[in-house]
Amino acid sequence: MPSDENAERPTPLDFQPDQSSKMKKGVHKPHYAPVFTQKSKKGKATKRVHMLVNPYSGKKKGRQTAELAKSLLEAQGVEVNIHFSTYSGHLIEIASEIKAKASDVFAVVGGDGSLSEVITGRMQATSEKDELFGLIPAGTGNSMAADLAIGTTEEAVTHILQGRHQALDLAKVEMGNGLPGAVEGTTTRYSHNLVTWGLGVDSTLKAEKMRWMGPIRYDVGIVMAIMANNRRQATLCVDGVEMKDDYTLFLIQNSQTGGSLLPLAPGASLDDGIMDIGILKKMTRRDVFKAFGMLKAEGRHVFHPRVDYHRFTTLSIETPEPSAINVDGENIGSTPLSMKVLPRAVRVCVPGSE
Repeated sequence: MPSDENAERPTPLDFQPDQSSKMKKGVHKPHYAPVFTQKSKKGKATKRVHMLVNPYSGKKKGRQTAELAKSLLEAQGVEVNIHFSTYSGHLIEIASEIKAKASDVFAVVGGDGSLSEVITGRMQATSEKDELFGLIPAGTGNSMAADLAIGTTEEAVTHILQGRHQALDLAKVEMGNGLPGAVEGTTTRYSHNLVTWGLGVDSTLKAEKMRWMGPIRYDVGIVMAIMANNRRQATLCVDGVEMKDDYTLFLIQNSQTGGSLLPLAPGASLDDGIMDIGILKKMTRRDVFKAFGMLKAEGRHVFHPRVDYHRFTTLSIETPEPSAINVDGENIGSTPLSMKVLPRAVRVCVPGSE
């Protein structure tokens, strides 16, 4: 496929350097967007929690974390209905079958993928699009927890009890159901965190085979994917503008952080009604290593000459053959893909005070 460098493209976002930061990799770090653009709101006291648990999350400590959270909530007089998943995608089914009141909270014990499954289940099951979710982090990545400034189980429970919340954008993601070679029809997910295509998915597929290594497996996976230097052709359409080329990676973000808590999207806010995409154009191995080093250095990759950064409300990806898609940390789909941003679709419990 010939390069389409000269075709009409949307104007990339121009980041401003933070002159107060130290120079690293030849540049200052960028000014970051606020995680939320609006102030949090105080809700009603929590009376009932539907706790949905991935017992296999992290290092299989999901059940232990859930039991602690349940005891802390019940000690404050909260009714807790607990549910455990037994296979990938099970939380979608469980969440979709729960009969909930408007004042109920859906507390998710797991990582970004577990929260994505529960939100997807609720979005599929009800026309009520303003439900409240609490995250009790128990995964290996915990990107959303990092953006929400949630650390321990005790902190997460406190936020749920306080009832303070923020609106959260979602993306409706439609794609092939399953990875290349095993696609069965199409599927729809509601993403709160990130969608990745290209080298990033290659790296997580490799990292999944090294879960015993813990979070460092993401770094090892990315190095292995860079060394493979696969050619990746795609047609990317951003808000109606089509771009066809060879690409290295698409980082499509609602939150600022991704696997290993990397600052993938310094310009992203969770409630601004738009999502962000970092486009890593075709690169040599040397360029990719440099861009990855800049990324790890507080998001400086946005200043790399082969990286463009855009914001959008609709997006699609088409490839000559199905290629893998990662949604909220899980390798679950394949191209073709289409996305639509749903502004402030749900609410999420956050830290805060009166």
